[in-house]
Amino acid sequence: MKLLKVLAICITVLAMSTFAMAGTLEDVKAKGFIQAGVNGSVFGFGKADDKGVWKGLDVDCARAVSVAVFGSPDKIKFTPLTAKTRFTALQSGEIDMLFRNCTQTLSRDSQLGLDFGVVNYYDGQGFLVRKDLGVKSAKELDGASVCVLPGTTTEMNAADFFRSNGMKMNPVVIENTDQLAAAFFAGRCDALTSDASQLAGTRAVAPNAKDYMILPEIISKEPLAPAVRHGDNQWKDIVNYSVLAMINAEELGITSKNVDKMLKSNDPKIKRFLGVSEGNGKSLGIDEKFAYNIIKMVGNYGEVFERNVGVNTQLGIERGLNALWTDGGLMYSPPFK
Repeated sequence: MKLLKVLAICITVLAMSTFAMAGTLEDVKAKGFIQAGVNGSVFGFGKADDKGVWKGLDVDCARAVSVAVFGSPDKIKFTPLTAKTRFTALQSGEIDMLFRNCTQTLSRDSQLGLDFGVVNYYDGQGFLVRKDLGVKSAKELDGASVCVLPGTTTEMNAADFFRSNGMKMNPVVIENTDQLAAAFFAGRCDALTSDASQLAGTRAVAPNAKDYMILPEIISKEPLAPAVRHGDNQWKDIVNYSVLAMINAEELGITSKNVDKMLKSNDPKIKRFLGVSEGNGKSLGIDEKFAYNIIKMVGNYGEVFERNVGVNTQLGIERGLNALWTDGGLMYSPPFK
């Protein structure tokens, strides 16, 4: 009996080890591309345009990983996922990494067999309403019908907000993001609740965007971060430092336009970062010039932010918490050394 128990434990450990290795650097290189899970429905973060070209802040962050591994932003395939299927797709090995405006939480980090990476967008939940509803605050939504995605932190946050303020909420629960937005615009609910960034993206593509407003209350903390399977430390490091490379480049004043000139810098921090002085790439098991390539082909974090969601886009989002720490934000990279 003891022998059988030991054998069972060994088989379980072996199975877990095999599962954990799925999606490693070697596996990704063998198939020649990275499979990335994205939202598919959020303008500015992860959505294909009319020509089928994927665009958005999450998409660009995922492309940075492709550059780090393959030296090209195009060795990547995108799988649109719902809130319900996103974690299962990663757990099962259908995708290699998840860049789908996912909130890092304790339960997700500890119970799903996943590891979250560095935050690539600091967000918070809000409410989108029609201006003619006549409300100026979320605290005026007592008795309102609210469109919400099931199985998300959004659903729990909304329920907590209404309960803590002594209000009643009538949830309208629809699984698909596009269908949820369509229900809201069709008048099936008084308010749509989600991360404020997602609400901005939803409003941006509305038929009459000026008819809608995002209420001022932010009711939660939503640190949005990529996720990988638990146990694959090298892969997590590569995903992390691909995103961090964009943040660090902005802090160092390196952009896609001046990165070639920066190769001639005498600053040891810049020389190490761009791979002129070797070591960083070797530590990760990828090309020494991975950071240079990311900035050259994708851009630094500020460029990616402004291109996809910044004040001069349809979303018109200020940097806010997503500014560099030197500008009062939370974006901060550890040293590349």
